[in-house]
Amino acid sequence: MPTQYSPAEVEGPLYKRWIERGYFEADAKSEKPPYTIVIPPPNVTGALHLGHAFQHTLMDALTRRKRMLGFEALWLPGMDHAGIATQNKVEQQLAEQGLSRHDIGREAFVEKVWEWKEQYGGRILGQMRRLGDGVDWSRERFTMDEGLSQAVQTIFKKLFDDGLIYRAERIINWCPRCLTALSDIEVEHEDRAGELVSIRYGDGEDSVVVATTRAETLLGDTAVAVHPDDPRYAHLVGRAIALPLTDRRIPVVADEHVDPEFGTGAVKVTPAHDPNDFAIGQRHNLPNINVLDEHGVITVHGPFLGLDRFEARDAVVGTLREQGRIVAEKRPYMHAVGHCSRCHTVVEPRLSLQWWVKVAPLAGPAAEAVRDGRVQIHPKELEGRYFSWVDNMYDWCISRQLWWGHRIPVWYGPDGEVVCVGPDEQPPTGEGWHQDPDVLDTWFSSALWPFSTLGWPEQTRDLEKFYPTDVLLTGHDIIFFWVARMMMFGLYAMDGQAPFHTIALTGLVRDQFGKKMSKSSGTAVDPLDWMNEFGADAVRFTLASGANPGADVPIGEDWVKASRNFCNKVWNATRFALMNGATLEGPLPAAEQLTATDRWILSRLNTVIAEVDGLYEDYQFAKLSDALYHFAWDEVFDWYVELSKSVLAEGGPQADASRRVLGEVLEVTLRLVHPVIPFVTDALWTTLTGRESVVVAAWPTVDASRADAAAEAEIAQLQQVITEIRRFRADQGLKDGQKVPARLDLSGTALAAHEGALRSLAKLQPAGADFSATATLAVADATVALDLSGTIDVAAERKRLSKDLANAEKELTQARAKLANEAFLAKAAPAAVEKIHARQAKAESDITRLTAQIAALPAG
Repeated sequence: MPTQYSPAEVEGPLYKRWIERGYFEADAKSEKPPYTIVIPPPNVTGALHLGHAFQHTLMDALTRRKRMLGFEALWLPGMDHAGIATQNKVEQQLAEQGLSRHDIGREAFVEKVWEWKEQYGGRILGQMRRLGDGVDWSRERFTMDEGLSQAVQTIFKKLFDDGLIYRAERIINWCPRCLTALSDIEVEHEDRAGELVSIRYGDGEDSVVVATTRAETLLGDTAVAVHPDDPRYAHLVGRAIALPLTDRRIPVVADEHVDPEFGTGAVKVTPAHDPNDFAIGQRHNLPNINVLDEHGVITVHGPFLGLDRFEARDAVVGTLREQGRIVAEKRPYMHAVGHCSRCHTVVEPRLSLQWWVKVAPLAGPAAEAVRDGRVQIHPKELEGRYFSWVDNMYDWCISRQLWWGHRIPVWYGPDGEVVCVGPDEQPPTGEGWHQDPDVLDTWFSSALWPFSTLGWPEQTRDLEKFYPTDVLLTGHDIIFFWVARMMMFGLYAMDGQAPFHTIALTGLVRDQFGKKMSKSSGTAVDPLDWMNEFGADAVRFTLASGANPGADVPIGEDWVKASRNFCNKVWNATRFALMNGATLEGPLPAAEQLTATDRWILSRLNTVIAEVDGLYEDYQFAKLSDALYHFAWDEVFDWYVELSKSVLAEGGPQADASRRVLGEVLEVTLRLVHPVIPFVTDALWTTLTGRESVVVAAWPTVDASRADAAAEAEIAQLQQVITEIRRFRADQGLKDGQKVPARLDLSGTALAAHEGALRSLAKLQPAGADFSATATLAVADATVALDLSGTIDVAAERKRLSKDLANAEKELTQARAKLANEAFLAKAAPAAVEKIHARQAKAESDITRLTAQIAALPAG
């Protein structure tokens, strides 16, 4: 074996070998029980970020373990066509040539998008290989491929025929740059410094003041709304007042939506440009006046015609100011403003004719499947977020004004006919017939992902074997936009069979201070950079170690370095074991042939196997990573290896038995850790065993016969004694390698057989003729007498400790004074008081420790 682990030399060739041998290809004809995860499809335009690496690490660990447990494990990969993002990429290319998509036409544009996809798309797939994703590449899917496109058309037709898809005018999010409707998840809200302008509508007693951040929409107002119980405006309800800058009069309506405590208690109502106003308009039969075109330009005849919405805002406020109708102006006024996530243009709420899914009949079953336990949400406390969405879901706008995507399969005839066409039907032809120009929201095809990727609507072997899938592992941030929609469509299309048994929700990856990573703040990290420097296993272990269910994951480079050190420790410990004859030849010796140390590590190994199994089933990745880390590093590579050195050095039958145990423990430990850090473990396991690959090895099982409470108690006692001696040495300032004369009294304990190991690990030498005990430690029924004379400068040490003791006493006095100060306690925040209590407790602990250390010093 090489003396050092080099991830760059191991990972690439090893992954290639896994793929060539077909380890990750699932067999639908297998009689093994299935285990299925479909990957949340990344955008075809995307690159691997830490969020992807995080979730992929966890999904890979789950499927690798299930494969080792004997399941027919399928982790199915694929990509999303990312309608807006991909179209923007190609439009940018055309713009560099001085062209637009309209210059070349729809058909030619779509061809160019496919060309872009083949040339540039899917970069993330190569990065997934770099991470070690054990996906079945033979089943890779794309939301625009032929089979998935057929699935989209099939379910659209079914929904349409069942009256669950309809076309209507509603308020939607509109991007004036991308010229399309946007889903809520495609809108990013940012706090912006705007203006809040208060405007007087009407005159005299027939007047009311309203406030707005979008003064230009005044041109589309069709009412002023007040609360029905607000006495200030009771005389105005039902009357009409003059709308400034127009020759129109608009009614004052009473609506319970209005909050009488907010602002003046009166609001302007612009039904065509605000979702809440649209709802008020529907309740009061108000007209809808659209004053902005698709580019955000004013369309109302008059002095503002042709102005951009932001130019019009300034012009409208200026004119109102000249007319004396501005009551108040507040600048800056911080408020949340929606932006297109793709081009960062300010989004415009706009009344538009769009296609919609009627969600109520679909959302009910999606909620019931969780309530009746058919689908488990993990962690359970996040069920509330799911129910808050599905129980209050509004109809879903599914049409997008794009050319890239699944085109809506509806044709319109010359006499107003509307025909929805299924995948096996021919569209109507003849003069005047044309297809709807819009495409479907990308989330529409993604909602079919768990079953369309397995061949639906055809009844394929894959669908029969691998549906429903076992677990959906995804971030809690898209529970509304993707998880709920997959539940709705899966239950609807698959005869009430939910698309997965478990929804395991993760948090989001943050920087080491818990803040959102961003390029602008310099905290964004490319996981490939870390993989290149520290190895994929180090990145994976770091991410898994932070994965508490539903909680965000802070991560920093120092933590990746620590994980790199862990991988190196695994490598070096295995190399040491092999150099010292660790073997798997022959059966494992019976318990009576083994030392207490051997029996202890085998007992602990079985305990850890059971613990890790339980944590995997509960999706507790952080806890299982912690258990694996401390067992491997602390118990195997530290305590067991060190305690075994003297036995191995002596040789003989006992050493042979220990070498067999060492080989066994290492081999099982490598299998246990493999799903999280697959590269280094496979390289070591094949070297240790001479067998094919740990990828296809069996998962470790608990051997109850190896449980040994007595051995565990004995070694725990030994560890306690050694640890206490080491702590005492550190307190006395002794150097790590400095030997100290000691006399041990181990009578009445089981530690006599371990005296050699105890002296070796605690750096104790036998007591000489001139031995004079200067300190005595009583721990775990053992007595350790130590002679520190000649090992330290007693006077200097006493001076140092006395100085530290004085500082601790001063700190205690100050803390007690603070806590006795009634004025301080009355004003201070609870956290500040708790901090003082902590200072007091630490000072008391330091005083006790330092006093004991001074007392333990030799005279002189």
